[in-house]
Amino acid sequence: MPDSDDPSHSATAAKPLVLITGPSGAGRTTAINALEDLGFEAIDNLPLRLVEALVDSVGYDRPMVLGLDPRNRDFSTAALLDVIAMLTARADLEFTAVYLDAEPEVLLRRYSETRRRHPMAPAESPELGVKRELDLMRAIREEADVVIDTSDLNVHQLKAEVERIFAPGGRDLAVTIHSFSYKRGLPRNVDMVFDVRFLANPYWEPALRPHNGQDKPVQDYVRADARFADFFDRVLDLTRSLLPAYRAEGKSHFSIAFGCTGGQHRSVTLAETLAEALAEDGQQVSIRHRELQSQQQK
Repeated sequence: MPDSDDPSHSATAAKPLVLITGPSGAGRTTAINALEDLGFEAIDNLPLRLVEALVDSVGYDRPMVLGLDPRNRDFSTAALLDVIAMLTARADLEFTAVYLDAEPEVLLRRYSETRRRHPMAPAESPELGVKRELDLMRAIREEADVVIDTSDLNVHQLKAEVERIFAPGGRDLAVTIHSFSYKRGLPRNVDMVFDVRFLANPYWEPALRPHNGQDKPVQDYVRADARFADFFDRVLDLTRSLLPAYRAEGKSHFSIAFGCTGGQHRSVTLAETLAEALAEDGQQVSIRHRELQSQQQK
């Protein structure tokens, strides 16, 4: 714990400090750039032994983001864990450790696409480098305050994810509502998931099949199901009761997902309907329709 007589640790407001780490290829540079765009002072790959001196330095009056990973000259798992513990213990810092993760095959594909040598295996196969790095970082992942799995995120989506979490005034809880297809599995990094496959499926109506849940005819069809109103009212009431609690806990972002068979009709309708209701409450809301976006990118 810092000495209370030290002027650098005065009883002023805690200074935001974000540490970004994770395996190579998971998007650390993109996340750091996103925070820099939000006004953070960015310092990448500072030697670990200099971190404490940096945060003690005179003139540290801006939010700061540090990028640290195994490419640091004095990196070791134990050393980075010590840095995280030291920063967490400081009362003068509002510290957040962010771990960017991705599936091994995704990390490998990203290295294959760039034809770069892996820093953990410069003269060997990228597969070996990915395995070594994930083994080194496993304990660090467990200590992170925020874990973002970037396996399904492109550069723009990762930047948006970081902005939603750390945007100025982030204490005004931001909500993201997802729609998805169970055929492709659950979306990553969501807090609450609802299965809406029990509702009438517009897919079986030939006139509605080409449309999606952003279109009024599909929405009208789904909302006409006798089970819709009661289900939606319960979801809305639950969401309204949870958001103030999460806001009080200092959480900056909350995500809700609706899933159906194809991710085109019912889940999209529910996501759009809930987003509209929350927006009317004055809540900051964004929507991500995974399957619709995937189609648009093809």
